[in-house]
Amino acid sequence: MKQAAQRVAWCLWLSVVLSSCGATGVPIPPSLELPKPVTDLRAVRKGDKVTLAWTVPAKTTEGQSVRHMGPTRICRSLQAPDCKTPLAEIPPGQLPKPTLAKPGSPNPVTPATYVDILPREMQLQNPAAEITYAIEVLNTSGRSGGLSNLVQVPAAPTLPAPANFAAQVTAQGVLLSWSCVPSSGIPVTPDLRYRVRAYRRTKEATTDTPVGEADALDCSQLSLLDQTIEWETNYTYHAAVVTIVAAPGKPEVEVQGDDTPAINVFTHDIFPPAVPTGLQAVFSGVGQAPFVDLVWTPDSETDLAGYHIYRHEEGGSPVRINSKVVKTPAYRDTNVVSGKRYFYSVSAVDVRGNESARSEEASEQVP
Repeated sequence: MKQAAQRVAWCLWLSVVLSSCGATGVPIPPSLELPKPVTDLRAVRKGDKVTLAWTVPAKTTEGQSVRHMGPTRICRSLQAPDCKTPLAEIPPGQLPKPTLAKPGSPNPVTPATYVDILPREMQLQNPAAEITYAIEVLNTSGRSGGLSNLVQVPAAPTLPAPANFAAQVTAQGVLLSWSCVPSSGIPVTPDLRYRVRAYRRTKEATTDTPVGEADALDCSQLSLLDQTIEWETNYTYHAAVVTIVAAPGKPEVEVQGDDTPAINVFTHDIFPPAVPTGLQAVFSGVGQAPFVDLVWTPDSETDLAGYHIYRHEEGGSPVRINSKVVKTPAYRDTNVVSGKRYFYSVSAVDVRGNESARSEEASEQVP
């Protein structure tokens, strides 16, 4: 009996020891809640404004969902920024919160943006330099998982948009004009050029088409002609001053200035072709029915449809004698009578029915 009791006691003690060993394990440290560094920072400059865009981190460096976001620092420097003295610090409440994905689904993209206004002195300090941006997303304790990727924009100064930008439809195309661009205090060196560049877009287009440019500092050249239009089309025009940086040994870099207000233009063709010239009239009919041949110098307009022929006798009024548009610069008048003198003139007609004035007359006597 005594041995049996000892065995029971031993088993009870061993079970207590084993159960107590399984109750505890290695302590797990608390999560640092460090948002993953941003890897898709982008920067676009337009005039003095630099627009930064990125995706708000949805995961921590430990692969967990971000529960509590801290502020986001914006960093800017002419060298690589370290964010010890940030340009700005955005409170978490001013940025969109990352949307958490459902189990088994990818994280939705949560975009964020920030617009920086470049100080004029930074643009003039070293126009050929590049300005570097980065951002740093902190946790609620002010710690981060590191800087984002670095992005650069040119530091070159820009000029304001041309004032009094206007567009006028002419027979040769759309004439664009503007006022002289103020350029006081802007550095002018062989490495820096400033060009007024005009753009055009149709209603259906998704991008602008450059249509011409001029020296922004040359106040004697304040217009350009867009001759590449199509008639009866709606266009939208605007212009901007482009700064071109051409540092030795480096590819050219362009910085777009601010845009002028957009101008809508409808290219309605009310312009007739040029008046035909060089009209000659020659009688022929020896041994055959008489006729008068007309020839003239052809017009060169691309939208030319043809010509109309006018005739009158002495003291009469010109009357059109062709029933259809004449396609070539020649015409034979077979409806003539011997003993009469005929006076001829020619006009040009385009495909929209615009008719020029009549040419100088040519006459011929029918024997």
